[in-house]
Amino acid sequence: MTPTHIITLILLAVGGLNWGLVGLANFDLVAAILGDMSLLSRMVYLLVGASAIYQLVGISRCIRTTA
Repeated sequence: MTPTHIITLILLAVGGLNWGLVGLANFDLVAAILGDMSLLSRMVYLLVGASAIYQLVGISRCIRTTA
């Protein structure tokens, strides 16, 4: 795995755990730590979204090459 893959997987785990907390306890951990819609929290949300796109593109390439 490349460092980019590892970083994006960590960001996706952070995002998944955050959404799990939002759904379970209505608690946004990222906003609690970095501030509600502060520049830092928005950057984390943006990086999590970009990580998801990066991983989806990688998965779609793997599927195409194995099909």
